[in-house]
Amino acid sequence: MNYQGYDQYIDHHCSDSIDELSILCAQPSISATQEGLEECALLLGEMLKKRGFLVEIAPTSGAPVVFAECKGKNTGKTLLFYNHYDVQPAEPLALWHTPPFTPTLIDGKLYGRGVDDDKGNIVSRLFALDAILDQDGELPCNVKFIIEGEEEVSSPYLHEFIEQYQDRIQADACVWECGGVDDDGVPMQALGLRGILYLELSVKTANRDIHSGIGGSIFQNAAWRLTWALSAVKGVDEKVNIPGFYDDILSPTDEDLFYLKKMADPSEKYKALFDLKDYLHYVESGVEDIRVAAVFRPTCTIDGINSGYQGPGSKTIIPAEASAKLEFRLVPDMDPEKIMISLRKYLDELGFTDVEIKELGSGKAAKTPVSDPFVQMVVDSTKELYGSAMQIVPMIGGSGPNAIIQDALKLPIVMAGVGYDGAQVHSPNENLVIDLYLKGTKHIVRILKEFSEMD
Repeated sequence: MNYQGYDQYIDHHCSDSIDELSILCAQPSISATQEGLEECALLLGEMLKKRGFLVEIAPTSGAPVVFAECKGKNTGKTLLFYNHYDVQPAEPLALWHTPPFTPTLIDGKLYGRGVDDDKGNIVSRLFALDAILDQDGELPCNVKFIIEGEEEVSSPYLHEFIEQYQDRIQADACVWECGGVDDDGVPMQALGLRGILYLELSVKTANRDIHSGIGGSIFQNAAWRLTWALSAVKGVDEKVNIPGFYDDILSPTDEDLFYLKKMADPSEKYKALFDLKDYLHYVESGVEDIRVAAVFRPTCTIDGINSGYQGPGSKTIIPAEASAKLEFRLVPDMDPEKIMISLRKYLDELGFTDVEIKELGSGKAAKTPVSDPFVQMVVDSTKELYGSAMQIVPMIGGSGPNAIIQDALKLPIVMAGVGYDGAQVHSPNENLVIDLYLKGTKHIVRILKEFSEMD
């Protein structure tokens, strides 16, 4: 198929698309604080309506979901795009070189919160539709969008939308929120995401902090209570001690292992990038391949602890309250609800009935088989643009709500996007390389055109 006309349109209208992206990124939409979510959803709705989409701003118990659909030439084929319009908080603000919500173009890169994750991917897909509409006058197949506003906080209410709209969101295949290239410019195809269970553990032992000279020998200390509870959950051997935690793990297939071990070993790169001294014992000793352990070993991670006095100098107190953010990354077949119940029972049996557990988000792992014809088409469609087919990654360590959509719609899910390793998503100075933005947009054109003609 000749894509010259589509590619020329994209090259010639790049500045217009970047302007549109800048407007979207200038609208804060921070799910952690709920800032600007409704305003951003409405803005996206208008952007989709301009392309001829029927748009609904669907309410949930949290942020609204933007649902859009448009008929195409082949009405028997439907491609679904999943994206999210919420972004991470911009803090620490002092580390940004440019204002995070004032997108700034410098030396071929656009800087700002959301320029990659995930607003850059949204607008890139709209840009691809523009190119097709300019050349063909219509879309090649039916196209639907689900753009939610709480992916960055584990999509707690997306299931409400899916249940209510399940009949209307039916599709044959799905392109996930993101994608991109590795350090060498090779496009990557990640076919799965780990699950997650994100919790807050807290304990309160008194109505206020107490002078440690008065009560240090006789009062309970909230910080110690929480520390002991956390140490019971995971030992120094890195094993999670919750009964049954490892029972339901689905081991990687031979196909998974084949593709993971085709990837470059990242050991030295990570040590240099993050100034690491060594890895956990099972990786450092070679018991597990780092590429396999990074995605197929479940985790238990303390993301933060808060208790007592943390200012300069000393303050002799017994902390009355303590809390910690605790995250489990889950591999296929692990059930977050089951783990939550087991954790509660385990802490109770150990005498930690006073430690409260609050769920902040959860979701199961899910992945698409490498052999799916849609996967193979998407993988092969990068050869002309990037000089190589996509490198297949059976699963990555991050999490998202792909299981919710995959379970409901029973369709293959692929990734295709505009990112790269240096995009600094979730960090200060998030950025987008304009050249990769153009390539990612052109790839979406190819996916749409070739998908519409698949048997």
